[in-house]
Amino acid sequence: MAHHPQLDALCTGPLTLLGAPFSRDLAQARAAVLGLPFDCGTHLFRVGARQGPSAIREQSRLVRPFNPERSDYNPMQRLGLIDCGDVRVIPSRILEAFAAIEAAMRVIVSAGVVPITMGGDGSVSLPQMRALHATHGPLAVIHIDSHTDTMRFTAGDEYNAGTQFTHAALEKLVDPSRVYHIGVRGSTYQQGGFTYVREFGYQVITFTELMQRGIASVLEQLHAALRGHPVVLCFDMDAFDPACAPGVATPSWGGLSAREGLDIVRGLAGLDLVAVDVNTVSPAHDHQGMTASLAAHVLYEALVVLCQRFGLDQAD
Repeated sequence: MAHHPQLDALCTGPLTLLGAPFSRDLAQARAAVLGLPFDCGTHLFRVGARQGPSAIREQSRLVRPFNPERSDYNPMQRLGLIDCGDVRVIPSRILEAFAAIEAAMRVIVSAGVVPITMGGDGSVSLPQMRALHATHGPLAVIHIDSHTDTMRFTAGDEYNAGTQFTHAALEKLVDPSRVYHIGVRGSTYQQGGFTYVREFGYQVITFTELMQRGIASVLEQLHAALRGHPVVLCFDMDAFDPACAPGVATPSWGGLSAREGLDIVRGLAGLDLVAVDVNTVSPAHDHQGMTASLAAHVLYEALVVLCQRFGLDQAD
């Protein structure tokens, strides 16, 4: 079939995150977007995170490339960012989906490219950590979430959106002393949840502690503990208060404001981020795309942090 180059100038391509080129050529990329349109389908009544990647891409059209105050350059261009599309998965087919996600992640990570992923419910973090561990060894993780996702599980329900960090510890994918669950708050189904989490050696900074100490103090602790280690940023959108991010599977009132969440991401500059995982956008429960839009801004700020990591943040 003949290629008509004039159409390249006249027609747009598929909708991508932040307008990045749709491509699977990793040769010139420092970072690559991967959509993970999967949820386990086991939530009592708020299933819908499988549609998260498409919603984030749609809302990312509102994010402009330049921020004169903080990053007066185009981070997508500087990183050679590409959007590889979505992993082929069927929601609720958990083990098959995990295998596909891990395989796609391994391709990107083994090429020396930083994966920028969009979920999907929180369960998608587990196959990502499996792939990242294969290259980087035991991982440090900054897990910003209203839940620790370190629940006890029973036979037949080993894998869901609340057990990924239980498996990460049991499978020794992470260095538990360098895993920080930040912003935890609200009610749970299990008694003694924090005790169980800390038995693995995980660090827990509740939302109350975060507010009492201040974001700057917590960031200082993260830099002291994690500098020089491969760090995964795992950002669950229900870390935000439902007033600014209603479209999540398990909303919990009294969370981060949009400004506070973005400030935390900006404050990670200087750490060795090897992956960015933003998940739990559920468009079926969103309001006018608020959560998806905020997720797109979280991803933009993470790309700026990556530019700083690679020394690509100098003004033209």
